[in-house]
Amino acid sequence: MADTVATMMDYPLTLNHLLTRMKEVYPIQEVVSQRPDKSNTRQTYANIHDRAQKLARALLKAGVGKGDRVATLAWNHGSHLECYYGIPAAGCVMHTLNLRLSPTDIGYIAAHADDKIIIVDDVLLPLYDQFKDNIPAHRTIVIPFGGRVPDGMENYEEFIETCTDDIVLPEIAETDGCAMCYTSGTTGDPKGVIYSHRSMVLHSMIGATPDVLGLSNTDCVLPVVPMFHANAWGIPYAGTMVGAKFVFPGPHLDPESLLTQFMTEKVSFSGGVPTVWLGILQTIEKDPAKYEALRGLRTAVGGSAAPPAVIRRFQELGITVLHAWGMTEMSPLGTVAQVKPHLAEKGDDVYFSYRARQGYATPFVDLRHRDSDGQILPWDGKSMGELEVRGPWIASSYHNYPEAADRWSNDGWFRTGDIVTMDDEGYVQITDRSKDVIKSGGEWISSVDLENAIMGHPAVAEAAVIALYHPKWDERPLACIVLKDGEALTKTELDAHLLDEFAKWQLPDDIVFIDEVPKTSTGKFQKLALRKQFEDWQWGKDQRMAI
Repeated sequence: MADTVATMMDYPLTLNHLLTRMKEVYPIQEVVSQRPDKSNTRQTYANIHDRAQKLARALLKAGVGKGDRVATLAWNHGSHLECYYGIPAAGCVMHTLNLRLSPTDIGYIAAHADDKIIIVDDVLLPLYDQFKDNIPAHRTIVIPFGGRVPDGMENYEEFIETCTDDIVLPEIAETDGCAMCYTSGTTGDPKGVIYSHRSMVLHSMIGATPDVLGLSNTDCVLPVVPMFHANAWGIPYAGTMVGAKFVFPGPHLDPESLLTQFMTEKVSFSGGVPTVWLGILQTIEKDPAKYEALRGLRTAVGGSAAPPAVIRRFQELGITVLHAWGMTEMSPLGTVAQVKPHLAEKGDDVYFSYRARQGYATPFVDLRHRDSDGQILPWDGKSMGELEVRGPWIASSYHNYPEAADRWSNDGWFRTGDIVTMDDEGYVQITDRSKDVIKSGGEWISSVDLENAIMGHPAVAEAAVIALYHPKWDERPLACIVLKDGEALTKTELDAHLLDEFAKWQLPDDIVFIDEVPKTSTGKFQKLALRKQFEDWQWGKDQRMAI
């Protein structure tokens, strides 16, 4: 006799459930938003829910259709959170525009996405004015923070009040698109990724689990990572799903402003790129006693590698740094560097070595790496190859960009462009981007490992290592270093610092001192700009004072 198999309810995984949950389960939970004038507004989850519903109905009344893109050009605040839920509730796709890109790139992206409506902060209108004429016919809705709404544009507060209760919100399938982000375009045109409701719900569920980001309704969450960058790593969705208090910093992302918010609102969880946390660490170290109350703070760090010395120093201050890795194409979460108990028991050196890696895969993300011949490599901690990923929240294509179809294999694996090693515990260590790895005399040198070690020197604030042409070795590393105020460093001193971890042939041939490492819109080191700046470098000649 055949076994009886229970039939499960066909329940769609959509963001509408999370929106309803905000009001039904956590109605009085607080959302704090810092305005451009540094005053705070306070809302509740119930209030956010009601306003998101109004936004959805107003969009439908405005004539948008299912799947239409509605863009946001906004900082982190409560109205942006309303867009996170209200736009998908209307059956539309929320498209966050990255305000740190050039106006030309933003205009290209908005036109390529065919955005029907753009919702923009009034403080960002000067930026918007630089590209708005390059976008096809659309409507502009302005979120007012005190400025005047220009003629021909609509006030957000007035717009959401145009809704009427008789407008019925559409049925949403879990395969429908809910959000859209574009890559930063550092290796070609920016490319768009549309996320489905199902992928975003699954991403939120896994992201909140204890061994990933570990979010709960006891947390107070301040996402430093912008809501216009990879959906703030999914933190707004995962955090509201579990009922956490939210604090949004608005446009104020300097260390002093962020630390004030951390202290005043008793923030327990945050997330941002390493460059932000380097500035925060330098501010704390000027007066550690002033920030003693921050002990217990947890923060996710991603976007680029966090130097091990920074992770260790934060731990000494009672702040836990969780290294994470992902990409726009991955919604973005892929790995987290939680340290397994049996590894933590091996002592601080082992513990922090694992903290500084990109970590092991979250549930439902598969990983493998291949060599240049396409051979799948062993997880031995030594073999270096390009990382490939697949999973339910990883994109299967770019929006209207068939030229990049070769990034995906026939069986669904996505080529990340990251060169990694993987050990037998499943931990990933990114050694470079495929375009940044240094190939010297037939051997690979990791610029990331060198950068992390250099930034561990007490005189160094930031460092980027680039590959430059060498007549004998094909390529050699040049270290571009930003010194801390009042500090000095010689090549001999740097070599002595590095020789504990690196062979002599792996050391930078030369160093150059610069005022600042150029960065991309997401805070990553922009090595392409450095390679261009120093393309005529003459090895072995002291050119440092001329830069």
